[in-house]
Amino acid sequence: MNLSEKLKLLSDENRLRIINLILNEELCNCEIETILELSQSNTSRHLSKMKGLEFLESYKDGNWVHYRIKKDKNYTELIKFLKQEFKKEDIFENDLKRLNKYKKSGMTCTVIREDKEKVLNFLLD
Repeated sequence: MNLSEKLKLLSDENRLRIINLILNEELCNCEIETILELSQSNTSRHLSKMKGLEFLESYKDGNWVHYRIKKDKNYTELIKFLKQEFKKEDIFENDLKRLNKYKKSGMTCTVIREDKEKVLNFLLD
């Protein structure tokens, strides 16, 4: 990925929010969209763009597609920079709080698929 592509990748707040979550652990598309309160199509579009730029990789597990940051030495400094910057803004810290609350709850993609509204209400309390 050249510099122009890296900067375009970082030019969208929703993509940055997704990166912030995935830097902490691999997640399914439905988990990302629920935690960030994004539509399925919006989330998929951003994930597809980042995967196309070879920043993310994914694998399919039954009905779910899981995403993680691609292990690539070219991204080491960028990821280090992003981790530092994410700590400076409330939106990213709040997203991580939701992620942690979700993970501690024991909820799964199955629960999200069955009752997304219930999970979202839980995360927002």
